[in-house]
Amino acid sequence: MTLSQTILMLSIGTIIVQPIVEKSVLKAMGGAAIFVATVLVVDYLQLKFNAVEKFITGKAQVVIENGEINQQNLKKLRLTVDQLEMRMRNLGISKFGDVKYATIEPNGLLGYELNEDAKPLTTGEFKQLMNTFFAKSLDSNQMTSPSNQEATNSPSSIFKEIEGK
Repeated sequence: MTLSQTILMLSIGTIIVQPIVEKSVLKAMGGAAIFVATVLVVDYLQLKFNAVEKFITGKAQVVIENGEINQQNLKKLRLTVDQLEMRMRNLGISKFGDVKYATIEPNGLLGYELNEDAKPLTTGEFKQLMNTFFAKSLDSNQMTSPSNQEATNSPSSIFKEIEGK
């Protein structure tokens, strides 16, 4: 939730209780409507003007650059290195050196980008690697033994015995 939404929930809870106790439901609904309208206006202003968004929501603070901790920003955020390590471990990052860039977002979460060598292999990259491997494998099999060409025509040829072909 955003800051304005949190304030809205607390305010509505506080304002609605008193008129309901006094059996004045219209006052409670009026107060709630004013707070909802205020939140809508503030959210609209945040969408239209970056300065308003920066003032109300804040902006991300860089805490790691090229594997090095930015101690000054950690102090501004009142965050210790141990707390940063805890957030990193929760995301599965084991070393500062694996992180290219990390920020503490306005919502308190850690945003990060890993170095090229630390990034996990994606399905697309794996498929590309396998296609390259099978293309090289086919080329070397064609040069050495043309009789094995039929067995290695496609990656699914290893299932021929199972399928009964």
